[in-house]
Amino acid sequence: MRSGGVAVKLGEKIRYLREVEGSLRGLGRPMTQLELVHAMQNESGKGAAGKRTGRGKSISQSYLSQIENGARPHMTQSSRALLAKFFKVHPGFLVDDPEGYHTELTSDLRTTEGQLDVWMLQGSERFVSDPEVSEVLIKAAREKDTRRCLLVLGAILDTPGLAERLLEALRPELAVTGKHRGANHRSNHDHASAAERRRIR
Repeated sequence: MRSGGVAVKLGEKIRYLREVEGSLRGLGRPMTQLELVHAMQNESGKGAAGKRTGRGKSISQSYLSQIENGARPHMTQSSRALLAKFFKVHPGFLVDDPEGYHTELTSDLRTTEGQLDVWMLQGSERFVSDPEVSEVLIKAAREKDTRRCLLVLGAILDTPGLAERLLEALRPELAVTGKHRGANHRSNHDHASAAERRRIR
């Protein structure tokens, strides 16, 4: 999900929604186009009590594929309404953004979990130049309970020294790098302080 004033296309929005839906349903991966088509059909054919009331409405997998790859830039009003109802977003969200328009996909998703998942996926794209960070963000987004992952991280950081001990146990090469970086930072700071004292004298 690109942001910062870059228009987001309809196909890209639907791909992200499939990614989030897969996470919300515990798939550990994006919901496929065919799974989406079948799920729409099953869920739209159920009444208020959850019982099937007949064959539900859906769209075809080929139609969905054309939207996502840009071959079909616009949807019919009925198709947009079906997708919006399934994903629980406003129908007006399922259009191409105008050039220069910036919107947060997270504001249209229905749960904290869904919002966190897309936020993580957005971050993974922004840090694509740092593969390790990007991969961790994707892993977090695909966790069944992303919120709990963040709360665990917060608890680790709240416990003095725990993060360092875990890093030494799980990723010792990073722990060593971190120590060197910290030592260099302290050395630079000491040199700067000494220079400042000499200047004052």
